[in-house]
Amino acid sequence: MNKIQFDIQDHVAQTLIIPLFIKAKEAGRADALLVDKTAVELMNRIDFDYSKIKFGSHDHVFLIMRVREFDRMAREFLIQNPGAVVVHIGCGLDTRFKRLEDLQVDWYDLDLPEVISLRKQMGMVEQGHYHTISTSVFDFGWMEQPSVKSSTPMLFIAEGVLPYFEESQVKMLALKLREKFLHADLICDAMTPQLIKIDNLHLVLSKMDARLKWGLNHPKDLESWADGIRLQEEYYYFERPEPRLGSAQLMRYIPFFAKSSGIFHYKLN
Repeated sequence: MNKIQFDIQDHVAQTLIIPLFIKAKEAGRADALLVDKTAVELMNRIDFDYSKIKFGSHDHVFLIMRVREFDRMAREFLIQNPGAVVVHIGCGLDTRFKRLEDLQVDWYDLDLPEVISLRKQMGMVEQGHYHTISTSVFDFGWMEQPSVKSSTPMLFIAEGVLPYFEESQVKMLALKLREKFLHADLICDAMTPQLIKIDNLHLVLSKMDARLKWGLNHPKDLESWADGIRLQEEYYYFERPEPRLGSAQLMRYIPFFAKSSGIFHYKLN
């Protein structure tokens, strides 16, 4: 089978290769925290020099923990809200719809046209309850595409995406979702401005042109953006023991790191 060229031009979209590579590597471990066999298949089909990706072992575990917790939060939302509609913002080559195995949910994977085109080349095409939206998340016309009633619970997932944009853009998106959808929840990840500077070094070493921009000092800061926005759940990487982190778990005792990066679930209205 001929390999597919990785010719994504958008700098932020190019970073989709990082979680794909790390999920594929994780699937081969006997002590895997997450097994995504589809990631292995996709990685092997893409013509890319994976030796460029410079992530340490701890960073590898952090990313897998991030994927696992996003899956958990999304699964819990779907259990509590049968018949919900999900929009995965900046989906990249992720296959969360397949991992969650909820065949009743109407699921929309949203990303730039070149990313959706790559997904289709890889065989990830629309069928049944699975749909794609080929546009920038900031071209708000896409919000007319999901066919929903006013009472339909909506879940927006943004994993590893929002920190690449300015706070003004993130705020504008959150407020637009709040305005457009009557019952909207958002699950996203964020890190402090101080950690943003450190994490950008990974992108430099991996020869990626994208840079992280939006930092969040405290997850409740979003509640000040508009009435009705409420933090529902917060998760931090050091709050529960994880043997794979080894000595890095000691960072829970260092205030700078303990809550410097997390995953947050908000009700937007």
